[in-house]
Amino acid sequence: MDVDTRLLRYFRTVAEEGNLSRAAERLFVSQPALTKQIRQLEDRLGTRLFTRSKHGMALTGPGEALAAAVPAVLDAWDGARRAVRAAEAEASQVLRVSFLASAANEKTQPIIADFRERRPGWRVELRQASWGDPIAALVSGEVDAAFLRLPFPRQDEFASLALLTEPRCVAMAAGHPLARRESLRFADLLDEPFVAAPDAAGAFRDHWVAADARGGREVRVGAVTEHPDDWLTAIANGDGIALAPVSAARYYARPDIAYRDLDGVEPSTVALVWPKRHPLPAPLADFIAAARTHAD
Repeated sequence: MDVDTRLLRYFRTVAEEGNLSRAAERLFVSQPALTKQIRQLEDRLGTRLFTRSKHGMALTGPGEALAAAVPAVLDAWDGARRAVRAAEAEASQVLRVSFLASAANEKTQPIIADFRERRPGWRVELRQASWGDPIAALVSGEVDAAFLRLPFPRQDEFASLALLTEPRCVAMAAGHPLARRESLRFADLLDEPFVAAPDAAGAFRDHWVAADARGGREVRVGAVTEHPDDWLTAIANGDGIALAPVSAARYYARPDIAYRDLDGVEPSTVALVWPKRHPLPAPLADFIAAARTHAD
């Protein structure tokens, strides 16, 4: 009997959280879908792994046995997959890096150029990540590192290097009444609908609706988007306003969108992020060294 490693990862997360809702949020899947996957694993093993109650999910005896064995199984598989990826990268001389929006702003190209000097013949392949699941490619091993905005889901599971910090501003349709003002306070925006990332993005979504500055007031969501083009269109259409790094006014300038200075919210930090593992593959170590050279 073969078992998909995805099922084992789902099982491990539910076992760690002891709660389906929290596990589903952490895994970026719906609770019904996660329940179905756990039942599929139980059917394949021919035993119940959890007892379910209003208090959560408790491991059965067989569940405890599986929970003790799963980490070694997944670690071995992850190690094998990393070895394959490393061999593939060495053969193709390509370092794969995912990014959000404007990556590391004006630092992106100097970092890549510095890496190429350290690794002649190598190139960097950039892949845009989704705001709904910004770490998906890192978790799957499809990329070696990522340029991400802090905070992001499961941040404590990865190593990171802060590269730059910049203020946040507010983006809105050019015809919005508030666009007549040159600067705003976040308190002026509390009743406005926001263009937001999906709920599953967790801390990343909360940061970009400034949940910590709302005094407990719920955000009004006018639209949910996962990519810059959709985000810009929703703002221009008047579906909502959005917080953005001030660099967005340079990278995403449009006549139908106004960017205004904003007080009352914390700044945004861009970091290079990579999986925690030792030793690091030499090309990745060189890329981190190049990034460190250009970090603020």
